[in-house]
Parts: sequence; structure tokens; C-alpha cells
Amino acid sequence: MSKRLSVSWIITMLTVFALAGCQSTGGVDDGPSAVSTSPEGSTDEAAESQPAPKAGQPLVAPAPEGRLEATFAGGCFWCMEGPFEKLDGVDEVYSGYTGGPEKNPTYGQVSSGKTGHTEAVRVIYDPAKVDYKVLVETFWRSMDPTDAGGQFADRGPHYRPAIFFHSEEQKEVALASKAALEASGKFDKPIVVPVQPAEDFWVAEDYHQDYYKTNEGHYKRYRRGSGREGFLKEVWGDE
Repeated sequence: MSKRLSVSWIITMLTVFALAGCQSTGGVDDGPSAVSTSPEGSTDEAAESQPAPKAGQPLVAPAPEGRLEATFAGGCFWCMEGPFEKLDGVDEVYSGYTGGPEKNPTYGQVSSGKTGHTEAVRVIYDPAKVDYKVLVETFWRSMDPTDAGGQFADRGPHYRPAIFFHSEEQKEVALASKAALEASGKFDKPIVVPVQPAEDFWVAEDYHQDYYKTNEGHYKRYRRGSGREGFLKEVWGDE
């Protein structure tokens, strides 16, 4: 990242307060709709055999045979689904809540900041097609790893970033990737994202799933207005 953010990015940040963000009920205002959580074009029989989780219920079923799970929190989960769904080898990406002790939390409860959860995505992937290292690198390129207090315009512990590992191998890969990013000098602040064990993952309400597709206009305005889009362009450019 350049040591000084561009003036255009700072101006963009100042516009966020005029826009509805991830804190708003977005799809609720327009009437929530049931949407498929399967990536477009997915024809994998193993993925299709996995029962779709219900909103507000824990995603406790194991990944299909031959698949693994990965969990990342990078602020508003609307912005975290797309980067992973675009990867070859990713079967499913669910938006939800994790990292807190409460059972069956709702969006209203989590967004109030009164639970211990943070917004996150759970990725079901084929390790024969995509390495966990690639997932971690995709995560870094989708958020601000120097901000532990939230992400961009979304502040509070329910937007805190984290990598939740599901195995010792994932833990080692994530820690090595974090150390490499720190050493790269890409950022002039410490990389503060914790790497911690995966916990219960509660699936968010239907209207949050694939929000970037089902509410494209609002999503794009939010992504720009929150400052995420400008920040990522400033840091990574066309890399």
C-alpha cells in the first residue's frame, strides 16, 4: 500500500454517512426474499447433495466428502462472498455469524453489537482445485488487515476481522501468510487480524445470502460509500 491514501479515497469515505450501509436492513426494507446460496453455474453433485442450511440455524453438518471448510471475517459479509465465489474450486459461500457464545443469534441482535459474534463467511471448497493458501490470500485482498475495530465505515466488534481455522494445517498456513504480508511492507501498520479456532457458525437470514447479486445497486453504492472499494484499489491496484 502507498504510505498515503489518495485524496479521492478520503473523499469517498466522507460520503458514507449519506448512504445506507451493511448496518441497514437493506433487503428487509424491500421485503426479504429467499435466495439460493449456491454459486451460479455450480453443477458439482457433492455440493448439490449438501442440504441448504436454514436461516438462524447452525451450520453443523460436515462438508461433503472430499470438501473442506474455511471461515473468514472481514467486516460486512455482503462484501466477502463475491471474492470467494469467483474462485474455481469453491462450491458454496455462506454469510453468517460466528465467534460468540450466544445460540441462534439474529441479524438484529448481532448488528446491535450486544452479542459476541462477528459477521463472517463460511467457504466450502475442493482442496484438489484450490489451496487454502489461495483462500487466505483472497481474504487479505478483500479487507483492511490493519483495522481490528471494524472494517471501513462499519465499526464495532460485530465487524471485527478474523481468520477462523478448522485444522492445524489451516492454522499454520494462515499464520505463515500473515507473517509474509507483514514482512512485505504492503502496509505501514501492523497486521492485526487474529488467527483463531473455528466456532459455531450461524447462517444469516436469507436476504443476506448473495446480497451482492440480489441487491446489486444498493451493494455497489454501499461498497463505494463505505470506503472499501477505494481502499482496495489504492492498496492492490490491478494486482
